[in-house]
Amino acid sequence: MFTIEIQNDHAFPLAADRLAQAARAALALHDLPPESSLNIVITTDAAVQALNRQFRQVDAPTDVLSFPAELPPAGVDDDTTCLGDLLIAYPYARAQAERAGHPLPDSLALLVVHGTLHLLGYDHDTPPGRAEMWAVQAEALAALGIDERIVPALETTPHDETDV
Repeated sequence: MFTIEIQNDHAFPLAADRLAQAARAALALHDLPPESSLNIVITTDAAVQALNRQFRQVDAPTDVLSFPAELPPAGVDDDTTCLGDLLIAYPYARAQAERAGHPLPDSLALLVVHGTLHLLGYDHDTPPGRAEMWAVQAEALAALGIDERIVPALETTPHDETDV
């Protein structure tokens, strides 16, 4: 079943298995090869800010960035299907959860679900796209036992996440 790699080089306190469960909940709603994988990197605000500046021209940290994987070059037989990488700014996400009064594990799970959906091609830049993405996101959150009322907190973030 899906391979979820989690990198937490700064040893931020979190339940890595819950993050993997969140990614799998989003992936399970799609017809994907069972060998599909993605990487989740838990990092600092400064690291995410640097990437946000480089790829989105936004010189500020944000909660999560999604980097979809590129397809292998023509003629390369690759048995794995790496969907891409999610980068979560742990301090930013923790502060966001505290401001909203949401449990940090649920907030981190939401960010993983949201970012995973971006890796799968969803976007919320138009009303129809947002409606479609939010419906799938709500289904994944329900599978995780997370109340979807947590979502508006993500919406009010000044530097909304996107894929790059």
